[in-house]
Amino acid sequence: MSRIGSKPIPVPSAVKVDIKGTHVKVTGPKGTLERDVRPEIAVVADGDFLLIKCKDDSKRTDAFSGLFRSLIDNMVVGVEQGFQKKMIVEGVGYKASVAGSTLTLNVGYSNPVEFGLPKGVTATADKSDITLDSIDKELLGQTAAKIRSIRKPEPYKGKGIRYADEHIVRKAGKSAAK
Repeated sequence: MSRIGSKPIPVPSAVKVDIKGTHVKVTGPKGTLERDVRPEIAVVADGDFLLIKCKDDSKRTDAFSGLFRSLIDNMVVGVEQGFQKKMIVEGVGYKASVAGSTLTLNVGYSNPVEFGLPKGVTATADKSDITLDSIDKELLGQTAAKIRSIRKPEPYKGKGIRYADEHIVRKAGKSAAK
């Protein structure tokens, strides 16, 4: 079995897990998440832990056990603590603002870009910082990637939208050739 798939998932006391066949429902103080697991994987509750069991010994099933262990662990952490992603809007005149579930980005285009946040993701923004919050890590990462793709950071001046922990490798430009 994979190393990740064989690790037990700790379930805090504030989190309730319901397993019905291949359907897993995790409920906690921040909300509820649901997911269907593959039929060759079994999720077993063992006291304060969840275990991922493979129904056969194939490499493919072994790989899926690690995947679903990570996905279910993210569900448990999400409904208890939630996830947060920070992004930085960098450039002269570039700014972000939030109104309801719409993120408005002024990032060098002739008109501001209106980005509708999906249900389950909330955002806060001051001039150049965007903070996204969600209980679903997968949805949060996908939303952040879509926002980043509106204006990717360019390598010469670093203008664009980037993750807070992302490092942009700068290029020298024309003056370095002389």
